[in-house]
Amino acid sequence: MTNLSQMKNTSRPPKKMRRIGRGIGSKRGATSGRGGKGDSARQGYRKRFGYEGGQVPLYRKLPIRGFTRGRFVKPSVAVGLDMIDAYYADGETVNMVTLREKGLIPRRLPGGIKILANGTLTKKVTIEAHAFSEGALKQLQAQSVVYTVVS
Repeated sequence: MTNLSQMKNTSRPPKKMRRIGRGIGSKRGATSGRGGKGDSARQGYRKRFGYEGGQVPLYRKLPIRGFTRGRFVKPSVAVGLDMIDAYYADGETVNMVTLREKGLIPRRLPGGIKILANGTLTKKVTIEAHAFSEGALKQLQAQSVVYTVVS
């Protein structure tokens, strides 16, 4: 059995930090590794992303074209029929409240729920969702499952 006193330190020693600004014989003297004059030679200098030394940066030269709806899209959560089949019993209602109680969807959901046709549904449940895929609608109509579109 090994004791703490018998164990050896196998890690490498930390590399010594080279101090800068300690004379020209220290390899980091005079300009302290910052080169000549200018902004970057000054204390507290931080280069701004995309800065090109006063030249008009590329992001300002490129044209802005078209419109993107990315800022306005409200994310929704997809729930498959197989997931409903696994987590729900006959006669239960599938909606935002029950899905949240079972921990299947997040608390905030601006886009709502979309039901997808993943797997098959064998139980008679009532489904209240914001959107349905075409395949899911066909399956639900074939099995005469009660569903409503919530706005």
